[in-house]
Amino acid sequence: MPEQSYASVASIYRYPVKGLTPEPLEQVTLKPGQTLPADRRYAIENGPIGFDPAAPQYFPKTQFLMLMRNERLAALRSHYDDASHTLTIRQDNVEAARADLQTAEGRAEIEAFFAANFAAELRGPPRVLFADGHSFSDVPRKVVSIINLASVKDLEKAVGQPVHPLRFRGNLHVAGWPAWHEFELIDRTLAIGSTRLKVVKRIVRCAATNVDPDTAARDLTIPKTLLQTYGHADCGVYAEVITGGTIAAGDRIEVEAS
Repeated sequence: MPEQSYASVASIYRYPVKGLTPEPLEQVTLKPGQTLPADRRYAIENGPIGFDPAAPQYFPKTQFLMLMRNERLAALRSHYDDASHTLTIRQDNVEAARADLQTAEGRAEIEAFFAANFAAELRGPPRVLFADGHSFSDVPRKVVSIINLASVKDLEKAVGQPVHPLRFRGNLHVAGWPAWHEFELIDRTLAIGSTRLKVVKRIVRCAATNVDPDTAARDLTIPKTLLQTYGHADCGVYAEVITGGTIAAGDRIEVEAS
């Protein structure tokens, strides 16, 4: 089979609850200035931080349960249903919690699960946070994260073993770009059908990428390897949606002339 000569969307993922399971999507409708729908819509507060859902503000990821420090999250398997707002959590292949995150009673059930199972890692009572239109992203601006699969493949050479792309918890995986080409696209516009995304920032990686998304083992040193091999700790880029539209896995990606 001939090598693909153009770039395309290889896969799409959203993360309804910060730190929990990625959910693959066949297609998604993007809106200007917004994240993927429901991406990081919820977060598990690790001790009181003063979050006000009536006036939501950005907080750094260290204020929540997250993979950088709480790798056992990767051993859970969760699913969020948009229609019912129900989060289901499976632990050791057994359903451990199921609740409607839009009700106080439902959030209390999920909070009780984390209080019982992550007690040693909590700084205070865990609380499910959300606010309409807010995303608990790692950065203050609302963005879509893009991972170049060729860059991950190139990183594998330095690591000396396979590196699962989901370690980087990106929204869009791109096939067809040369390794590290994404860094050349800062301030450039990507066209995916009628949708337009402007690449705005490189993503600096943290210790969350050291955690295997399948086994929850902290088995690699990705930021250190990036720094030692390439002189930076970056992998992937953030982009802002400037023209909305529906994109799907397999869609071609064009870089518009600057």
